[in-house]
Amino acid sequence: MKTAIQGGKTSFHHEATESFFGKENIEIIECRTFRKLCTTLVEGDSEIAVMAIENTLAGSILPNYSLINEYGLKIIGEIYHHIKHNLIALPNETLSTITTVKSHPMALSQCSKFLEEQPHIKGFEHFDTAESAREIKEYNIAGQAAIASKMCAEYYGLKILGEGIQNLDKNYTRFLILSTKEKEIYGEEKKVSIFFTLKHKPGSLARVLATLHYHELNMSLIQSIPIPGKMHEYNFHIDFTIQNKDQLETVMHELGNYCLDLKVLGAYKPGTIKYEY
Repeated sequence: MKTAIQGGKTSFHHEATESFFGKENIEIIECRTFRKLCTTLVEGDSEIAVMAIENTLAGSILPNYSLINEYGLKIIGEIYHHIKHNLIALPNETLSTITTVKSHPMALSQCSKFLEEQPHIKGFEHFDTAESAREIKEYNIAGQAAIASKMCAEYYGLKILGEGIQNLDKNYTRFLILSTKEKEIYGEEKKVSIFFTLKHKPGSLARVLATLHYHELNMSLIQSIPIPGKMHEYNFHIDFTIQNKDQLETVMHELGNYCLDLKVLGAYKPGTIKYEY
């Protein structure tokens, strides 16, 4: 199955994809940006896409919520993947010989404490963790390290100079499994993601939350998303669990009284966090 990811092979997107689907069931389609990931899926160059949406250290990736809505994508699954960052470089390097480190800005921010303890190392942003490591290997760059996965270090034959350097060990990223086609809602409990804009009336958001409370729905996330070019105006993304399709139809009908552009982005099996120590 052709699966689009942001970044290169051995990135954390790649790891999460293998964890969800299995190594033998996927063909990775590498995309430089999240927008390219979306166009790859919409244009039929991939069947599935895997997109990071939030992290326990860095928070939500707000532009990705907007991209899902903009491209009309459907959420058909999710996975919480344990992110273990490593400082990796050429085999002959030591921590003292490294002067620069390149990685994705999210990775740099998640390892800020480690980098502050190494004042001789200057950080630079790169579009991908795995690609920053690949460039070190391909161009034999001395004195430079990357922050990437253990899988990446093994794949490119690089040395791990610092293992598990993230600020917090319980560092998990939630990845969404995306498709252009909606998945059938079956009888068992599902997580539902909805997207909407509120009507410009006092108490609209309170009425939305009161509706979910009335139906005793467990809400796991509410995210406001700034509307580009419109000051103080927001879209909203809410996740909650339901028991059956009839319950969802009832709730959506009632929410329509308070919301504009209301849509179900997906109903899917909830992911779980398996804490590792």
